Amino acid sequence: MNERLQRLQKLMTEKSLEAILITHPVNRQYLSGFDGSNGALLVGEKEAFLFTDFRYLEQAEKQAPHCELRPWKAGLGEALKPVIEAAGWSSLAFEEEQVTYGLYRRLQDTLPLELTPKKGLVEELRAVKSSAEIESLREGAAVMDRAFDYLLELARPGMTEREVAVELEFFLRRQGSTGTQFSYIVASGERGSLPHGIASGKRLNAGELVTVDFTGTFGGYATDMTRTFALGEPGPRAREIYEIVRCAQEEARERLEPGMSGIEADALARNIIDEAGYGEYFGHGLGHGLGLEVHERPTLSPRSDDILAPGMVVTAEPGIYIPRWGGVRIEDMVLITSGGAESLTRCSRELMII
Repeated sequence: MNERLQRLQKLMTEKSLEAILITHPVNRQYLSGFDGSNGALLVGEKEAFLFTDFRYLEQAEKQAPHCELRPWKAGLGEALKPVIEAAGWSSLAFEEEQVTYGLYRRLQDTLPLELTPKKGLVEELRAVKSSAEIESLREGAAVMDRAFDYLLELARPGMTEREVAVELEFFLRRQGSTGTQFSYIVASGERGSLPHGIASGKRLNAGELVTVDFTGTFGGYATDMTRTFALGEPGPRAREIYEIVRCAQEEARERLEPGMSGIEADALARNIIDEAGYGEYFGHGLGHGLGLEVHERPTLSPRSDDILAPGMVVTAEPGIYIPRWGGVRIEDMVLITSGGAESLTRCSRELMII
């Protein structure tokens, strides 16, 4: 049994769970190692069964040696039923945010036990990274730094936002990224007021601020970084707003620490932006966890009770977004350590004018 499965089984014991069905593909991969597109993982007190179809049997055998492999020929309920009956379980937990109502009804009609919804068990385990996971994230962050340097050489007036995004993705692919986690955000000029301003056909103009939020996947782990730069002199208001965001981001990035709640972490940056008079223009949370997915626990926001712990990797990404004017965001990947925080992405946070 691998260490991740053992951690889950310990958590199951603490919560008095006989068995749990894992259907979220990322959670299944995290626990078993199997990354095929079809499958489910059934975990008991001392055992783990991996169900998949004919297409993936050979792959699953290699990737998930700690699991007992079971072919999935009909419906999931029919595949699970003989294992459950042999084990004698009276209840089965399932991932309430991953199981559709249709699947729930089919399982309910097929399985001779009580189905119990549970939220966030595996996500809780995933939130704290191992040394190997941190190393993958650290290596990915170093590539993101190089990508920003490339971006500063690349960007020029007349390019479209979409051209910037494509060139940036090509660079990251050449550096070893195996995929993007979201469509790149390239928001120039007035479009900078869109926090999720996906790259468009708009052309970059001299004097504009340009916000670029980009991602990659390295060793299976997601990276995420944002920088805002200027194409020529941006003007005094842009400089003022940029400096407010830079100071807010620096305060959060340097003062994050274990034991801090998501609410407290968010307040580090939010208080500075509020005091500067721009609080209404910072409408999202400070950040989120990074790992196998680009958005995972913990959440850093005014509503999050998540508690930071050593080994978590989070983003610190405050911003100011003013309709019909533009916006600024600065984002880094930050490792929570026993003594505080370490920024994994390290390229300049000063206003770069190109």
